[in-house]
Amino acid sequence: MELRENEQKTLLALKQLGGKAEVDKIMERSGLAHAAVMRAALSLSSKNLIKINEMVLAYAQITNEGKTYAIKGMPERRLLNSLIKLGGEASLDEVVRHAKLEKRFLSVALGWLIRKKWAEYDKAKKILKTSFKRSPPLMDDEQLLTMLNEKGSIKIEDLSPKLRETVFTLRSRKLVTIEERTIRELELTNDGWKLIKRGIKPVKEVSQLTPELIVSGKWRTVKLRKFNVVAPGPPVYPGKTHPLQQLLQWVREIFLEMGFTEIRGPIVETAFWNFDALFQPQDHPAREMHDTFYLAYPEAGKLPRKSVVEKVAKTHEDGWITGSKGWRYKWSHEVARKLILRTHTTATTIRYLSKHKKPPVRVFSVDRVFRNEKLDYKHLAELNMIEGIIMDKDVTFRDLIGTIKEFYRKLGIEKVVFWPSYFPYTEPSAQAVVYISKLNTWMEMGGMGMFRPEVLAPMGIKYPVLAWGLGFDRLAMIMLDLEDIRLLYKNNLGWLRRTPLCR
Repeated sequence: MELRENEQKTLLALKQLGGKAEVDKIMERSGLAHAAVMRAALSLSSKNLIKINEMVLAYAQITNEGKTYAIKGMPERRLLNSLIKLGGEASLDEVVRHAKLEKRFLSVALGWLIRKKWAEYDKAKKILKTSFKRSPPLMDDEQLLTMLNEKGSIKIEDLSPKLRETVFTLRSRKLVTIEERTIRELELTNDGWKLIKRGIKPVKEVSQLTPELIVSGKWRTVKLRKFNVVAPGPPVYPGKTHPLQQLLQWVREIFLEMGFTEIRGPIVETAFWNFDALFQPQDHPAREMHDTFYLAYPEAGKLPRKSVVEKVAKTHEDGWITGSKGWRYKWSHEVARKLILRTHTTATTIRYLSKHKKPPVRVFSVDRVFRNEKLDYKHLAELNMIEGIIMDKDVTFRDLIGTIKEFYRKLGIEKVVFWPSYFPYTEPSAQAVVYISKLNTWMEMGGMGMFRPEVLAPMGIKYPVLAWGLGFDRLAMIMLDLEDIRLLYKNNLGWLRRTPLCR
């Protein structure tokens, strides 16, 4: 059996240590680094020459406060020594001053002084008394602190049962911490002993073929180290885009391929563009604080030009020229000026439409919106939304259905159906429902429809507008095999490394 140089050194060190030893001792005996010993151990273990035993041991380590006590003395000991020097009876304040004890240690010192029965305390008179004429011998906790201060850490198994209990007492006082360490021990097998008895003579290996070895011809006589070129190397985690951002970029690419242009809008929006311009009444439940985030400062923003505001106000109040009856209430400028975190990117869409009234218009946005949701495994206060519109002279609801089907087809979802629904700013309206094959279920993905005259007329738009708003985070959970939506934003390094590149 051919062994490499470090494997031979590890076996010889084990032989000298009696056939069984911890990795640290093998390192000392062989002169090898920890990584070299462990690589050799794994190889020898695969050849059945050694066994690798793992033990989890507990070690006691002294804290900074414990070091202070070990050097200056336990605070209760310092109080006792001062009390004895003051004649065995004195006021608490006098004893503390004499002991030069920090105030933060006083309550602990007094409690342990009485608990150890070194003194008595008269609360009414605030007087300490002790029967000791000289300081008693060091107790277990003091002895253990001294040992730990000298050694740094001690294996708890090496302590007596009494001192083991003392470790936990000191830990409760935050003078000691307990750390678990995995100790690896190597042990020769029968095959390993047989090989050693046959004799092992370490041979120096050369890991690099240098020009000097080639020119001198020494390469013929030296032992060249063999490399296992098929052995798995350490995992490499190169930088990559967050999985959620990869999916968002995919969605953008799909719409760009379909001939759309991306638009962006402000996260902080006025209620006018988020609600009023979309013909959502000012007393709608969605505007309540439990559904929408309102800004505390500043509270209000600017409204657009007066002509647009007046047309929106009239449409709300009596329908204006749209043929609608409106919502039959007095529209408020103050309510419309309130600043919020946008609840949908449709606010960005209507802003864009108000300035681009000539067809054709084909735009989309993939951006964040905010809802005042109760957080759980499937709801967040922040989510991503896929928004889009098509404005042209002769577009119909059939074109809208075809666009949504094509979008999901490019995402790899073939089965898409639509059912009638209601939204304040579209008519007709529908819900898009897709079939998720891996879950064997249908799932709602968002709403769609044609903007109502009450939305278009105040903006001066004379052509039909197809609109949709699709949820994205739920789809991302399915595509990334997640059961908890919060994992998308926790930046769990293990999950980020395990998740492959999308598509």
